[in-house]
Amino acid sequence: MSSVNDSQYFDGSGPFEARYLAFLETISTLRPSLHRYCARMTGSVMDGEDVVQETLFEAYRKLDKFDESRPLKPWLFRIAHNRCIDFLRRRGVRDEAEAAVAVPDATSPAEPPLGTGKAVELLVLTLPPKERACVLLKDVFDYSLEEIAELVDSTVGGVKAALNRARTKLAASSPPTKSARSASPELKRLMQLYVDRFNRRDWDGVRELISTDARLNVAERFAGKLVDAPYFDNYERWTIPWKLAVGEVDGEPAVIILERGADTWTPHSAIRFDVIGQRIERLVDYGHCPWMLKAATTVTLTACRCVAPHKDCSASTASSSGIPPAAQIERIPQQGACRYPTRALAIQHAAGATARCRRTP
Repeated sequence: MSSVNDSQYFDGSGPFEARYLAFLETISTLRPSLHRYCARMTGSVMDGEDVVQETLFEAYRKLDKFDESRPLKPWLFRIAHNRCIDFLRRRGVRDEAEAAVAVPDATSPAEPPLGTGKAVELLVLTLPPKERACVLLKDVFDYSLEEIAELVDSTVGGVKAALNRARTKLAASSPPTKSARSASPELKRLMQLYVDRFNRRDWDGVRELISTDARLNVAERFAGKLVDAPYFDNYERWTIPWKLAVGEVDGEPAVIILERGADTWTPHSAIRFDVIGQRIERLVDYGHCPWMLKAATTVTLTACRCVAPHKDCSASTASSSGIPPAAQIERIPQQGACRYPTRALAIQHAAGATARCRRTP
């Protein structure tokens, strides 16, 4: 398979070509694990998915140079690892592990003090990038020392040393308190307006909130100018009942895409956007990445706190919605949010909630 022109993906020229979509299909079983790794390295399920997208673009470009006699998964993970390191450096995270004096190869790593799984995945956020990667690959993804050394561009001794330092730190550490990325008042206002108008299918009203040159990235489907995309038409044609809600993903502001199941609404994915000068300049829609929210620790839905519906609140349009009235969010906790673990994928309203305003699609 020939390499692809970068501009098709990074400059944005429209829908992704069929060859790239075919490539995504061949590695579909690896997508959740790639995302899980990138999300834990970056500390954000949405940033992690952005890194995975960059990883897959790069891998596709380099397919003609890939040795088909070798397994594909380690190769993809190495590209993903390098992309994560680049992301962390751009974000200004100092790589203490790389600067530390190497420990001799004879160092024996301690036993993992916390077992494996979710606890380790959350605690590694306190570690420098190389130590973080080694712990994730060894204790979560069960890679061998030799495989890790090749992936992180180190030696077996270097990996042992990094594991030893990391496990010592983890044994003495407490679960990290992740600082929430607070949304500015302007972002909160735009998110609420966007959700209210989107749920009413008021596409002209939605366009009023968006810059004329806004960029759209629908993960694994489209990259380019929003005006060139059939974005709103695609939501109109979505056969499964859906609606949007303002919320947070692991403390980061986002618009949550909800789908109607047999008896409840469940979070499907998320949308986030950048705001400049009171207009949305960039949208990223993760609707084709349902694994993303499953990797999150919490998803929070916030409800409109108005006592009397404002002009953009859809309280007055309940009967016009094509979605059953049972879908309406009618009650919110005293704190103004509905918080639930994504592991259960169920909206659980807190006891003692107070009715505010009924928001429907």
